[in-house]
Amino acid sequence: MATIEECRTALGKLSDNMRGAEGDVRAAAALDRSVSCHITDLDVTFAGRMTGGRIEVDETLPGPPREKAQIRLALAGDDLVALVEGELNFATAWGRGRVRLDASLLDLFRLRKLL
Repeated sequence: MATIEECRTALGKLSDNMRGAEGDVRAAAALDRSVSCHITDLDVTFAGRMTGGRIEVDETLPGPPREKAQIRLALAGDDLVALVEGELNFATAWGRGRVRLDASLLDLFRLRKLL
């Protein structure tokens, strides 16, 4: 099972990957939205903002998200690490219920380029 620090590192790597993206992926990463990532097996939530092509984590909170972020991700820690490392395909994980992504329809349309 991934630790809180491993999950925070994975989010940092995802943020770095987004910042280094080009073209349509870079445009999708340029959203300015509140974000939360609930790590279900650790019952911890990383909350912050997606802005300037990066994810900035402001807080790590126990339990599920306290406020409804504009972009909400929920998954196990091992799945987060595997997604960021390229060992797990997002569409497959989402289809099997291992990953949950909630956002507005317009944001989901933009985010599909990232995933």
